[in-house]
Amino acid sequence: MDLRKLKKLIDLVETSGISELELTEGEEKVKISRNNLLSQPAQPIQSHPQLTNPVETEIPAAIDGDTINSPMVGSFYRAASPDSSPFVDIGSTVKKGDVLCIIEAMKLLNEIESENDGKIKKILVENGQPVEFGEPLFIIG
Repeated sequence: MDLRKLKKLIDLVETSGISELELTEGEEKVKISRNNLLSQPAQPIQSHPQLTNPVETEIPAAIDGDTINSPMVGSFYRAASPDSSPFVDIGSTVKKGDVLCIIEAMKLLNEIESENDGKIKKILVENGQPVEFGEPLFIIG
């Protein structure tokens, strides 16, 4: 199995809520597990500033509108291919069902569609950046 693919799988397990992933590809089989926190001794919870959700602070309060959130963990792409133009830009008018971006998860390309009509006011994620479930991607108004 390709080392890059294995690294992506490990990152997927680390960033998602799943505790175990098993993949069989031909004769190769990979099983990735996270440590189960319930089996470890209890430790006091400490407040760490780096553990707060950075996405919440990145959304500008001055921009009114609805957010379009990521429905999955994966890699965010603004266009269908590196040579293609982006699906939308800031200022683009979109209708419900228009494709806004692609999120690649487990080598599957998932088109993310607009949930309502409006104009793209802000793009909150850089092309190629990993995204988490529920992370805001766009502000539309």
